Amino acid sequence: MPPSNLAAARSLYNRDSVLSASPARLLVMLYDRLLLDLARAETAQLGEDWPLASAQLLHAQEIVTELINSLKPEVWDGGPGLLAVYNFVLNDMVQANIQRDVTKTRECITLLEPLRLAWHEAALKVSMHEAALRRDAVG
Repeated sequence: MPPSNLAAARSLYNRDSVLSASPARLLVMLYDRLLLDLARAETAQLGEDWPLASAQLLHAQEIVTELINSLKPEVWDGGPGLLAVYNFVLNDMVQANIQRDVTKTRECITLLEPLRLAWHEAALKVSMHEAALRRDAVG
């Protein structure tokens, strides 16, 4: 398959993956991309590739902004705390970009990685529970 066709197929697959994903899976996908962007930003900052670092940090900021906008802090006790974490890392990402400060980027990674792992675990449990319910309904 020529490279352009391969890229188009990959793009279509990624789009379909997002469109067909459950809410839990979408959240996990956002966190995975967020941490990927931050890792890429860190690498770019270390290499003093400031345009690439900026692009990665800006995309990470877009993801955190989306997480903030979709969060309903009043729904659960941990909501306000999670909102505070999101606002803190959003500010750190802005500062990491403006000041070209890899330490702030690393701080964001340190704060968000445990959340990413927790959401992965929660999504897996939800998926297993839903599968058990479907199995019981059929069986």
